[in-house]
Amino acid sequence: MPGRCVPASPFDSPLLGALSWVADSLLHDESSNLETLIFCSQTLRSKVQRDFEELPAGAFRSLQDSLYVLLKKFNKGPAKVRTQICIAIAALAVHIPVEDWGAGGIVNWLSDEMKAHPEFIPGFLELLIVLPQETSSYKIAARPERRRQFESDLCTSANVAISLLTACMAIDQLKEQVLEGFSSWLRFCRGISASELASHPLVHMALSSLNSDQFLEAAVNVTSELIHATVSHGSGTTAEQLPLIQILVPHIMGLNEQLKDQSKDEEDVKAIARLYADMGESYVDLIAAGSDDSIQIVNALLDVTSHQEFDICSMTFNFWHRLKRNLIRRESYVSYGSEVAIEAERNRRLLMFRPKFESLVSLVSSRVEYPEDYHTFSEEDRRDFRHVRYAVSDVLLDATDVLGGDSTLKVLSTKLAQAYGSCNTQQNPKWQPVEAALFCIQAIAKSVSLEEREILPQVMSMLPCLPHNEQLLLTVCSTIGSFSKWIDAAPAESSILPPLVDILNKGMSTSEDTAAAASMAFKYICEDCRRKFAGSLDGLFQIYHIAISGVGGYKVSSEDSLHLVEALSVVITTLPPESARTALELICQPVINPLQELIHQGDQILQQIPARQLTVHIDRLSSIFSNVKHPEVVAEAVNRYWPTLKIIFDQRAWDTRTMESVCRSCKFAVRTCGRAMGMTIGAMLEEIQTLYQQHKQSCFLYLSSEVIKIFGSDPSCADYLTNLIQILFSHTVQLLRTIQDFTARPDIADDCYLLGSRCIRYCPNLFVPTEMFQRLVDCAMAGITIQHREACKSILSFLSDVFDLPNSSDGGNYREFINTIVLQRGATLTRIMIAALTGALPSGRLEEVSYVLLSLSRAFGENMLNWARESINLIPPQALTDAERLRFLNIISDAASGSSLHTITDRFGEISDVCRRNKTVQDLVQSALRPHDLTFTVVPQQLS
Repeated sequence: MPGRCVPASPFDSPLLGALSWVADSLLHDESSNLETLIFCSQTLRSKVQRDFEELPAGAFRSLQDSLYVLLKKFNKGPAKVRTQICIAIAALAVHIPVEDWGAGGIVNWLSDEMKAHPEFIPGFLELLIVLPQETSSYKIAARPERRRQFESDLCTSANVAISLLTACMAIDQLKEQVLEGFSSWLRFCRGISASELASHPLVHMALSSLNSDQFLEAAVNVTSELIHATVSHGSGTTAEQLPLIQILVPHIMGLNEQLKDQSKDEEDVKAIARLYADMGESYVDLIAAGSDDSIQIVNALLDVTSHQEFDICSMTFNFWHRLKRNLIRRESYVSYGSEVAIEAERNRRLLMFRPKFESLVSLVSSRVEYPEDYHTFSEEDRRDFRHVRYAVSDVLLDATDVLGGDSTLKVLSTKLAQAYGSCNTQQNPKWQPVEAALFCIQAIAKSVSLEEREILPQVMSMLPCLPHNEQLLLTVCSTIGSFSKWIDAAPAESSILPPLVDILNKGMSTSEDTAAAASMAFKYICEDCRRKFAGSLDGLFQIYHIAISGVGGYKVSSEDSLHLVEALSVVITTLPPESARTALELICQPVINPLQELIHQGDQILQQIPARQLTVHIDRLSSIFSNVKHPEVVAEAVNRYWPTLKIIFDQRAWDTRTMESVCRSCKFAVRTCGRAMGMTIGAMLEEIQTLYQQHKQSCFLYLSSEVIKIFGSDPSCADYLTNLIQILFSHTVQLLRTIQDFTARPDIADDCYLLGSRCIRYCPNLFVPTEMFQRLVDCAMAGITIQHREACKSILSFLSDVFDLPNSSDGGNYREFINTIVLQRGATLTRIMIAALTGALPSGRLEEVSYVLLSLSRAFGENMLNWARESINLIPPQALTDAERLRFLNIISDAASGSSLHTITDRFGEISDVCRRNKTVQDLVQSALRPHDLTFTVVPQQLS
């Protein structure tokens, strides 16, 4: 620091490691080239951020001095190097107390330096810009309380910072930096009053700079922050903010001509559009009141929406969403008192904004039109265009909430009529405008009333007459599917359905893309119009057989054929049992017959064929079992086809893909049929447990969990299920002995502990009192820290289910069993869970880990507190201070006392951050807690 002798080498030793020492030396070396300087400045910055704690006590002074020298050295650039040095100094300021910068902290120190060394103002000014930005940087490995203290200290210095910026505004060369610094401090600290800002010279400089091409971007950033300051939490009432708002809005509105200027640079136009969008979103409550000034702002935002560049146009979409929400929600009108007054004001506002939303619909609907050169688009460009369509669909749905679906449809139908008229009169008709209008109509389908009789009948009668184009046909098919409920509600005499089915037939014959849309639409039509199809089964079966067989010209992929399987299945559900039995046989035959043909070719062929040749048919069977809601009828079919499925089980048990498909089929059979399955369920369970012992397929465990869910509480199945649980778990715990075993078989771990949780919830009497339950708890302790997300969640959920069971309505009978098991393992289990919280698991598992600790605390109270104390005391003082240890224990104590999961998770999160603040600390904590070491000494504990 100034006043101290800066050593030739700023470090007496490699204080932050050899790499940092070399980096610092090269930064001071006059011969270093630009690439070296950039790399070294980034290295030094990173080490200061993450590894400051490695410095010996008091050694930060050398680092502070070195960074100060470097800041002055790179005062005029290179800019990238100077920025990294500034970030490093800001990180240092977060780490060290305010008094180490002299009286008043780093901002006051900066003030003194700028006055004493005006030749270095550019570098000092960039540091002033960076300081508030780095308060939110979690790259800096500081403790939460230190970070909060730094933020508080910096906030108290805001007026000094603003004064420094004001003093620099007269220097033209620094004007952009001054504006950038002002926006940075405004974003950080909202404590300056609106009346003070309204007359502040920095504000007036920013607003006048909106008309300057050179400073527009920086001025927009300041103006946006000023807007946010007027509506931020704690900023006061609207009346208190009006002095500033009344200055900001006219200046922003004055930019409208620049927005329309075709010669304006696109980035400048984007900046202005962003400012309009910020203004609209921030002042949406004022705008929604519907004054004349509000309507002018809305008109300006419509101008932005009309811009030809979608990136600019879409900036307003969030405003329209917020305006819609404000107009329709009741909370916006509570100040009007009575229901009559509320309804009257709501209607007034909706009527006032109705024309604006009608204009919005017209503007955005043209955005979805396919470009003429779409066929030349890259895959990335096509993906971007799809995203444009999704965004426009959302805006149209917002408009329906204000206008109503039927009124929005009327606006869009005008576009469709115009496009259709042009299409019929042109020699080379353009299909794109017709397709765009239909896409928009399809997007609002759910908002259109089922009673609509003016527009939709015309639209539906128009569909068969549209030009022959693949993309248009795809949208036509999607439109039919989207309006399936309306089609079902249409009067029978209108005969809408047959020509629409013909269109879907055509779609299935045109291309794979149109076939995908047509089969999906067919599914929706059958779901919603199922009773209208009950008398037309022959036609449906014909479509189904052509699609499934692959013969007859349809281009339906095997994945999309599942939509047709589901379509017929839901129609069969509407039939009486006898008719459903016959129909079910008819849709199963094209699925079962190919499987039986493959089986008849012999075991060798069955074992050698690709899994796809089997799963394509088995997946269709799964869809049938899932969607035909006649339990007894489906159970008969399952019983009839079980020999076929058993052969596949036996011959392909080694094949994961086939087994997953067969187990999925059995799962849906169990869900649909339940207890109607009769003896077949016994045969299925016997097959599962036999094959699992040989092939260890995780899907056998998942299927078993479904069986437990359905049959767990059925006393007649107790023997079957007890045997199943014993065999499956005994073989699984042999597979999962160490964390390495869990990591190698995450699917087994996931499905094993899903099954364990299901057993606790549905048949604890068959599971908890057994030795296998105890072994599964031991196994879970070995796998808690598995990194695989789903497997980890299943294990943690199982443990929380174990701890919660005694406090459940029927769980008191198991308290003694669980107490015996947990009291013997509590110290080790707690140590592993605390390790998981403090770094052994990703921070994304925080809520699940917190819930296990919460459950353990509530179930074992004082015992848990003792276990936690033992574990926390293992953590070295370099990682946790005594105050932090006490806070950690208090959280666990509060968890036992009934604090909510949300509160506990937030508090655990702060401790977790402390223990993960850098890699060195995290490694220290994990080395101390040793989460993978399961050896422990049983300490006799007394139940509290």
